[in-house]
Amino acid sequence: MLNMLMRKPTPLTSLKSLTALAAPILLTTFLSACSTVPGYFLDTSRLKEEPRTTPQETYPVKVIDSDLVLAEAKAQAAAAASQALPPSRFADPAQYIYRLSPQDILGVTVWDHPELTTPNGTTLSAGGNTTQSVGQVLQQPYTTALPGQADPFGQTISADGTIYFPFIGRIRAAGKTAGELRDQIAAGLTPYIKNPQVDVRVLSYRGQKVQVTGEVKTPGPLAISDVPLTLVDAITRSGGTNSDADLQRVRLTRNKQLYVLDANGLLDRGDTTQNVMLQAGDIINVPDNTNSRVFVLGEVKSPQPMYMLKGRLSIADALSQAGGILDTDANPRQIYVLRGMKDNPTKPEAYRLDLTQPDAIMLSAQFQLQPQDVIYVGTAASATFNRVLNQVLPTIQTMFYVKQLTH
Repeated sequence: MLNMLMRKPTPLTSLKSLTALAAPILLTTFLSACSTVPGYFLDTSRLKEEPRTTPQETYPVKVIDSDLVLAEAKAQAAAAASQALPPSRFADPAQYIYRLSPQDILGVTVWDHPELTTPNGTTLSAGGNTTQSVGQVLQQPYTTALPGQADPFGQTISADGTIYFPFIGRIRAAGKTAGELRDQIAAGLTPYIKNPQVDVRVLSYRGQKVQVTGEVKTPGPLAISDVPLTLVDAITRSGGTNSDADLQRVRLTRNKQLYVLDANGLLDRGDTTQNVMLQAGDIINVPDNTNSRVFVLGEVKSPQPMYMLKGRLSIADALSQAGGILDTDANPRQIYVLRGMKDNPTKPEAYRLDLTQPDAIMLSAQFQLQPQDVIYVGTAASATFNRVLNQVLPTIQTMFYVKQLTH
């Protein structure tokens, strides 16, 4: 008995003892892998999630067919036709009349009376730190809005809307046309000059401005002049748009009211109603195309957000840009479009396209998406089973090897 107790253990016995001791350690480490292995993980022990007390809502799904595509096209056309446009003071650009405003600089000519005439040979202030001649001012009367600095040579309309003219005194100029002011000055000079010949012109338009902001090359103020200023004109005079500008959703703020205009509609569809005439105080904002994105998720080769081209993007376009659906993992019967989650997140609209049908290719090219739509390509049942199997196999293999080592 003493010899048996003093006998040294064999290598095989030591290996079995070691594996028997290591097995519980390996199993414990495996079960607590989230807290021991390196890498990011979230400790949810301090998070308390309240159980849902209300049943989950169900959403009706509309199958995309030819009738639905036709109805959607008619609805979008009706929505575009009923879009509110800002009210204009002039129904026709031919009726446009410019009326003088404070800070406008006027040039007054009284023939044969140079002492009453704005000097033509001298230079006058352009409203900044430089000066330009009267001829230079007349060549470019409305390219940019000038700062509000008083002019020493021209007749600057004061803040109260008046100008001072010799022999007449203070004259109300704001709110009148250049022709109306000309007749008033001529009538005031009649007691002093026989049959006065008077001409009034605007040397610099500084009283009425619009602001152009956003994705244009040279944002800033533009002056309203005697030439009607339209939306497309304002964008063009601001140097055009940047590459990521969204011309389909240009924002116009007028009298604290926001309007959304399709500036590109004039070029694509000849829709002149969108090219509205601007007026003093308008603010034009050309946004970027962030809100014109469509999201493609699910079983596609490259899930990604993508931008609409000139306000249009079909299901076929979106799937093509995403590289197409996965051949082995995607379920072609489950091409879902979720819409309206931004404005009504509790009740989105759901559409489904079955790509196995003969007319599905044509329908995918005709069904037009809307901004913020989400396209989701479902997963095939076989792919789901294979993914679960791939997750389980490493665990089964580890347990098998541990068992082999303990025997």
